[in-house]
Amino acid sequence: MNLRRRPLLMASLGALPLAANATPQAATSTATSPSPPPPPEKPPAAFWTSRFPRPEGGELAMADFKGRWLLINFWATWCAPCIKELPDLNSFHQAQAARGKVGWTVLGLAVDSPTPVRQFLARFKPPLQFPIGLTGLSGAELGRQLGNPGGQLPYSLVIDPRGKIVWRRRGVTHREELDTLAKTLA
Repeated sequence: MNLRRRPLLMASLGALPLAANATPQAATSTATSPSPPPPPEKPPAAFWTSRFPRPEGGELAMADFKGRWLLINFWATWCAPCIKELPDLNSFHQAQAARGKVGWTVLGLAVDSPTPVRQFLARFKPPLQFPIGLTGLSGAELGRQLGNPGGQLPYSLVIDPRGKIVWRRRGVTHREELDTLAKTLA
């Protein structure tokens, strides 16, 4: 690495003061940054009118799921942690589906292009049993509206039958955690 560029690189990473005669204290900002807004307690009203294409054809209408326990998972084919948790989500979905109307509904919202999602799902074994909606890049914005300001994937949330968001997880979730959550909240 060119030694003249190294201080500039380090300064851009926040490791060194920006000016040669500045002290570390002078380089540290004393201004407080505004706190991010609190996550919403409910999805925006437009959420319940959203419709997403399904990989196999047809549409996923969010209005069809209103009034039920709903676990929504944002994922993408290029996201290794997302892929890791899909079998647990599928297993949880199957257990909840066996409970009938009192069981939770699991929905996957793919923040990805349709073709990679279709190709991925065709190869995924065992096949996913829960409904998938194709959100494309607009799914990242929807995730932000639902309390994921950084757009991290995977991102999961639970909406109770009254429409209130009662749980969120940025990062991988596991079947045991979901089972405990379902017992605790329902």
